[in-house]
Amino acid sequence: MTINKMTAAQVARKVIEKQPLFILDVRNTDAYEDWKIEGQNFEYINIPYFELLDGVDEILPKLPSNQDVLVVCAKEGSSKMIAEMLSDAGRDVFYLEGGMKSWSSYLEPIKVGDLTGGGELYQFVRLGKGCLSYMVISEGEAAVIDAVRFTDIFTNFAKEKNAEIKYVFDTHLHADHISGGRHIAEATGATYYLPPKDADEVVFEYMPLEDGVTVKVGASQIEVGALYSPGHTIGSTSFIVDSKYLLTGDILFIDSIGRPDLAGLAEDWVGDLRETLYHRYRELAVDLIVLPAHFMIIQELNEDGTVAKRLGDLFAQNHGLNIESEDEFRHTVTDNLPPQPNAYQQIRQVNMGKITPDQDEQIEMEIGPNRCAVR
Repeated sequence: MTINKMTAAQVARKVIEKQPLFILDVRNTDAYEDWKIEGQNFEYINIPYFELLDGVDEILPKLPSNQDVLVVCAKEGSSKMIAEMLSDAGRDVFYLEGGMKSWSSYLEPIKVGDLTGGGELYQFVRLGKGCLSYMVISEGEAAVIDAVRFTDIFTNFAKEKNAEIKYVFDTHLHADHISGGRHIAEATGATYYLPPKDADEVVFEYMPLEDGVTVKVGASQIEVGALYSPGHTIGSTSFIVDSKYLLTGDILFIDSIGRPDLAGLAEDWVGDLRETLYHRYRELAVDLIVLPAHFMIIQELNEDGTVAKRLGDLFAQNHGLNIESEDEFRHTVTDNLPPQPNAYQQIRQVNMGKITPDQDEQIEMEIGPNRCAVR
């Protein structure tokens, strides 16, 4: 029998195309229960690596023979060893190249749609972390919004599209992942925008991103307009792109709403969150397409792999937008908070420019699922 590697990109296609996959996850049970590869047609079994050191015969009947079997561990080594044992036992299996470390860092760029005058809007889907980043491209210029720390992916993509990155934005000071925004700006000479109300403690220069700021990308005049929308953070700012798309940052998601507590101010900011969701957004055109900075569950992906939905549909379907009582809303948001993201306080410090961890430390900080939302 043979042992083959499967890349994070190949797994991503299986997720997006809703293909079947059977995953044997050999990480410790607590790590598996906290965070795993999600797919709508995926099946799973979790057996820690150390339980298989004496042989794999007992698990052979549990593994299907009519679909791909992928062995997964944290960094690759353990899964490769178990895959080799399964191969010796007569089974064709794959192991995940780079393990969950590679899955956490993989980005899938997907075109969301065309913009006025020939422009394009792309969403970069980080399936393993639930992060969503964006690039607006128009006539040789590009703007990047909510970039994650893998800066080469964005700069290389812009080169492929023969576009120069001129502007970089963060909708807020992120707490669940390390931003690549200012590093992209440093590498390209682009202008970096950050909401000033989130930037009291930052130690680098930035351009204030405030309500009403409009930046034009390319000669076709694609407007990226800022809309102050506090609640997740006090500075959270949304964008309306080309009068067609609403980039909501971590305020509004497809199936949930943003949490207000990652700077320790849930009670203070829950009123801002409600004001944004129930008043500011209600004044916008219902035909705007909502593009959030995260997704929480795999069911939020559309058929093409994008995470996007019409604002009017969210007003009708998103539970967080349909809580009439302000007291009930406050309790829903503050009483049902999920666990806070791993190392979120340190991540905030990184995004302020106060600490500079090495690559391994950054990986460890970001390990785990998206935890920016309240459902």
